Amino acid sequence: MGWFKRLKDGIQTATKFKKEAPDGLWHKCRNCSETSTIKELKDNFYKCPSCNHHTRIGSHDYFDLIFDGQFTIHFDNIVSQDPLEFNDLKAYPDRLKAAYAKSGLTDAITVAKGKVARKPLIIAAMDFSFIGGSMGSVVGERISRAIDLAREDRTPFMIISKSGGARMMEAAFSLMQMAKTSAKLSQLAKEGIPYFSFLTDPTTGGVSASFAMLGDINFAEPNALIGFAGPRVIKETIKQDLPEGFQTSEFLLEHGFLDFIVDRSELKEKLASLLTVFDNKTLVEPVE
Repeated sequence: MGWFKRLKDGIQTATKFKKEAPDGLWHKCRNCSETSTIKELKDNFYKCPSCNHHTRIGSHDYFDLIFDGQFTIHFDNIVSQDPLEFNDLKAYPDRLKAAYAKSGLTDAITVAKGKVARKPLIIAAMDFSFIGGSMGSVVGERISRAIDLAREDRTPFMIISKSGGARMMEAAFSLMQMAKTSAKLSQLAKEGIPYFSFLTDPTTGGVSASFAMLGDINFAEPNALIGFAGPRVIKETIKQDLPEGFQTSEFLLEHGFLDFIVDRSELKEKLASLLTVFDNKTLVEPVE
């Protein structure tokens, strides 16, 4: 039995937006505890108006912020199965059904194609609201097919990472996605097509150990948690206190793991600049 199945063919267009920002009228910032209205938060790019803390948002919110307007959703009909017949406190199929109902999504990553400043871009954006943004076989397959689409259309590719790591309910199948996505990205590199990796809060586990850190350009939102294991696990392992700000995007930038940090309000403008630099006309010829 495969690890995913196709429900139907064709490209779907998004008809609704799912947010990880809280619903309702008011929002209390988890960083400074100041209260603002949801409208104020949304008008400020889902950032706290008081302290600029970047609230976690979903894939469709990023698409709305980044693309010029129209975009199409690809590969949303590929969904998880249960090859291991996994059970813990709840059967894996039941967890999937609950995640579908809660998030309105079909897995932890969504692929969309649109234009940024009239230049084409394919984005695969992760959603923490779907089982903690865990990387399962569907995440790997959607990324792989998005890369094939980018190669076919010779279109720059971007992944927006937001993940708690590998999906334990798929065990080794989940871990295999690290090698699978890395190998597919090497094909993209041989074609001379740029890959932008955008790391958001949090980017951890197998995602940070594979495709999230393999971009031609690696960049992040301010104060995002980025790392493999959590700070507590590392501290207990090495038996030493960790540096201040350890595993924040600012710490990684200072130590050479990121190219830059971008405020969400400047994200579209920054991407437009990158796409101009990596214009399709200047893409190198594929490596033989």
